[in-house]
Amino acid sequence: MSETATTAPDIGERIVHKTFPPISRHTLALYCGASGDHNPIHVDIDFAKAAGFPDVFSHGMLVMAYLGQALTDAVAPDRIRSFSTRFAAITQLGARLTCEGRVTELFEDKGEKRARLALTTKDDNGEIKLAGEAIIAL
Repeated sequence: MSETATTAPDIGERIVHKTFPPISRHTLALYCGASGDHNPIHVDIDFAKAAGFPDVFSHGMLVMAYLGQALTDAVAPDRIRSFSTRFAAITQLGARLTCEGRVTELFEDKGEKRARLALTTKDDNGEIKLAGEAIIAL
């Protein structure tokens, strides 16, 4: 949805859509440094295997950051009134994530026209990794 749009979106309309490159070990290492989350489960294969996992896996907050980026690529940040998520599944190394947001409701709050978006992040197998919602001003 462009910032200059003059008509409200339709219920069911997809206004957020972005696919990211596969999550690599390099991406996870960079995210450790940027976030300060140095949990070895995300970067140390021996640690991950000792914990019962086949390999390291993504930080949940990295997946949330991807969804946030997809949202702000589609909607100007000053139009976002809320953004919330819940983690649904572990995101494996190598996953290619696609973030989407569809309009589920159109309403008015204190004179401002708004839309509620259902947000998802799925891997290339279609498994939902993150789900949430956003409310945006139209």
